[in-house]
Amino acid sequence: MATAALAPVARRRLHSVEVAAELLGIGRTAAYDEIRLGRLRTVRRGRRRLVPSEWIDEYVELLKREAEAAA
Repeated sequence: MATAALAPVARRRLHSVEVAAELLGIGRTAAYDEIRLGRLRTVRRGRRRLVPSEWIDEYVELLKREAEAAA
C-alpha cells in the first residue's frame, strides 16, 4: 500500500508548486513568478519542480521581514 499517496498534505515534506501556492494563499502564477525571481526556492525531481516544506516557511519569513522593513 502506498502510504505516501494517502498522507495528508500538511505531513508531506515536498509539495508541488500548485499545493505550495495553495498553502501560501497565493495563485499558481504568483508562485511561479516568485520562483523565477528566486524568492521561493524549489528542487527538481525529474521533470517535476517541488517545494520543500522548510522553504515554504523560509518564504513566509522573507515576507514577514519585508513587511517589518516597510513599516
